[in-house]
Amino acid sequence: MKIIILGSGTSTGVPMVGCSCPVCSSSNPRDRRSRASLLICHGEKYILIDTSTDLRSQMLRESVPQIDAVLFTHAHADHVNGIDDLRGFHFLHRQVVPCYACPPTMERLQKGFGYIFHQDEGATHPPLLEPQPVNGPFELFGVPVIPIPLEHGAGVSCGYRIGSFAYLTDCSAIPAASLALLQGVATVVIDGLRWSSHPFHFNIEGAIAAMQQLQVRRTILTHLTHEVSHAEEHKLPSGVEFAYDGMVIDL
Repeated sequence: MKIIILGSGTSTGVPMVGCSCPVCSSSNPRDRRSRASLLICHGEKYILIDTSTDLRSQMLRESVPQIDAVLFTHAHADHVNGIDDLRGFHFLHRQVVPCYACPPTMERLQKGFGYIFHQDEGATHPPLLEPQPVNGPFELFGVPVIPIPLEHGAGVSCGYRIGSFAYLTDCSAIPAASLALLQGVATVVIDGLRWSSHPFHFNIEGAIAAMQQLQVRRTILTHLTHEVSHAEEHKLPSGVEFAYDGMVIDL
């Protein structure tokens, strides 16, 4: 199994429009961050986590030939507003793809993007996704998937564990029951927004502390803002690193 970090940036992306700070002006390609999303490559299957605002450019950059399933973490704009870019795959393959999300997220997706899930009378565009509300562990192409409920400020999001790997974006705390579901994980991609604190996201220190509690061997911080330069990676403890767009994780 191969994991690709499609996007490692926060909701504004980096560079942020109108900003000329050192990170937004950086020539380091690892400081150019599209909106957070992830691709799981398992055999000949491609599982997408979130349809980020930058989905089209991410798919082109990584030469992704198809999408076989989509997992959603939550319904915030930067994680779902690229959903229409799935149409190109449908034009080629004529497949309605299953998508998975916790019931509240699925409800918001169906309200906001109804045409993606059903074809209204007289409409010309066919549905692209088949909704599969998630209430517990499920299997996808022979791979067990464990949803991980997370706190996202006053709201919630859903991480996913696949074997010894977990993706925990957009979170500010991990409930005790979810910590139990994460016991034994070896590699985690986790929200580590910036050095300073934030009410809806782990900052770098908080994310590291949460992963140290789980004794995770490899922690990869994602959803990064323009307050974080990739060159600052040397400040991180052993076993912790910054995600970057196009990063490959072999499992």
